[in-house]
Amino acid sequence: MMMVPCPWCGPRDAGEFRQVGEVVPRPDPAQATPEQWRAYLYLRANALGWVTETWYHRMGCRRYVTLERHTESHEFRPAPPAGPQAAGLPPAGPQAAGLPPAGPQAAGLPPAGPQAAGLPPPGPEAAGTRP
Repeated sequence: MMMVPCPWCGPRDAGEFRQVGEVVPRPDPAQATPEQWRAYLYLRANALGWVTETWYHRMGCRRYVTLERHTESHEFRPAPPAGPQAAGLPPAGPQAAGLPPAGPQAAGLPPAGPQAAGLPPPGPEAAGTRP
């Protein structure tokens, strides 16, 4: 039995997942040749050793998981981080651009909800089930 480590659900049987495939970089649609698109869509290295793959946890959290798997031993390990920080690029987002954080408290609005109004938190009596 092959156990796939889900970061959200923990180790699970591989039958709960769908293997999406080997991670390959997508070519630029404006500049890619038909041969580059064919290679991106259909050709994989199928190498012996560590391969970065994407798995979909279809019978669990329904999230995509990127992992490294050894193709001979089927051992898993976390994939190296992807994104702008891993590529050495500056972080993105409003805080990275020097903008203030978003949200009602950031805008100076009071918090919302029953506790903010001084009401007790909902309990069993709120549902109409008194002992």
